[in-house]
Amino acid sequence: MDWLWQWWDGVELWLVQLPVAVQFPVVMIVVLPLCLGVARLIDRVADWGAKNPASRVDDAAPEPEPEPEKVAA
Repeated sequence: MDWLWQWWDGVELWLVQLPVAVQFPVVMIVVLPLCLGVARLIDRVADWGAKNPASRVDDAAPEPEPEPEKVAA
């Protein structure tokens, strides 16, 4: 794990030493796709959880039947 921390420190140091005009595009090229990927992953996991029948609690509280429509005489 130590190699990962050393690598990250090197990348961080390299990025901090760049001019701001170069830092912004570099960060956007890395951060935007990463955030998009994480957002899609979260969306798919949430969709899967919503469709998973094991996650439903329908048996615990059945829905009340709707009232019949009242017809005026």
